[in-house]
Amino acid sequence: MPPQPKFVIFAHHATYDALHQVATLGLTASAMGKDVIVILLFWTIKKLAEGKIDVIDFPPEYASSAEAVTRLLKEKKVPNISEMFQDARLVGRFRLIACSAGLEYMDVDPDAVTRNVDEVMGLPAIIALTSDAETKLFI
Repeated sequence: MPPQPKFVIFAHHATYDALHQVATLGLTASAMGKDVIVILLFWTIKKLAEGKIDVIDFPPEYASSAEAVTRLLKEKKVPNISEMFQDARLVGRFRLIACSAGLEYMDVDPDAVTRNVDEVMGLPAIIALTSDAETKLFI
């Protein structure tokens, strides 16, 4: 059986709206049979390490709409980011990988990250792993 096409998301921005896109795209691609690899960078590493991956927050420029959107998300029972990551693993091949340099740059406890990801890798390994991806997104 040939390898599944790789679907890679480089996740840099950690506000809820960006992470929601990472989670929904990752879950959908996983359900479609793609080999999904989410690379956590900078702010996503920090948010994960602080246990705030499911916190609903928005960029300052959307502050006027944040309360209404938050209410709608709760009313419509939109799953948490962590739930969507879990579901993506259940329906297909989905991996969370943290960039090792990001752990250092964001000054986070490595244990707080490693227990929540599949692997920690350096950039050379990440580039090698993702070089043949069918799809690469930077969010």
